[in-house]
Amino acid sequence: MSGLDGGARASSRAPSASSVEQQSAPARLRVYRHKPGAAAAPRFEIYEVPASAGATVLDALLWIRRHRDPGLMVRHSCLHASCGTCGMRIAGREALACVTSLAELGPGEVTVEPLANLPLVGDLVVDMEPSYARLRAIGRPLVRESELRPEGRPAEGIPGPTRFEDCIECGLCLSACPIVATDPRYLGPAGLAAAWRSVEEPRGGAVGRVLALADDEQGVWRCHTAWECTEACPSNVDPAGSIMRLRRAIVLAPRPKQ
Repeated sequence: MSGLDGGARASSRAPSASSVEQQSAPARLRVYRHKPGAAAAPRFEIYEVPASAGATVLDALLWIRRHRDPGLMVRHSCLHASCGTCGMRIAGREALACVTSLAELGPGEVTVEPLANLPLVGDLVVDMEPSYARLRAIGRPLVRESELRPEGRPAEGIPGPTRFEDCIECGLCLSACPIVATDPRYLGPAGLAAAWRSVEEPRGGAVGRVLALADDEQGVWRCHTAWECTEACPSNVDPAGSIMRLRRAIVLAPRPKQ
């Protein structure tokens, strides 16, 4: 389960001694703060965080929660870029906080904001339901055939391996996409990448239905090929490339005779 840093999971994890320690040059974070419905207006607050060369942005945010402001809302879970729950905007770009090194961001103040184009829950946490709704529209393929060596055989009593989709459903591509920012009806890069997986590897699914859904003014043709989604993706899914391949499949698909 993912941890929302207002509950037991996140508040119980102390940054490790190797990642956040007293140092001579602390990191300076400019963190977005706002809880919808609260009297306080949206604002940025400045925090100075003691950080070693190995500290990540997530380490720094958890240090702030533990030592400066326990009310700061941050979502996290796996700590190694597999769950996608700590997606946010860091220094103006979409990134996973758990693998974004403070040292690599360079000197100076680092602005940390919630993902764009998704409803705000509070501070750095957004509601991912609009992203999941786009995936459900496609059929949300979660597994794919595993690329096994033909001679490979699982040991007796062990079921064959299942490979999960590369997409970690982090929402970074939706935040980076300029079309999602202006058109909430757009199926979006994550949904269309999932659509391409359904076409590329149908697994008995209705490819025609998926192509018809993608062949829409709010589908592949709404994309303006900015490629920001592929640039933001932390899992090499290449949503923009998937959209281009979907367009090709739609154009080349047999058409019923008039």
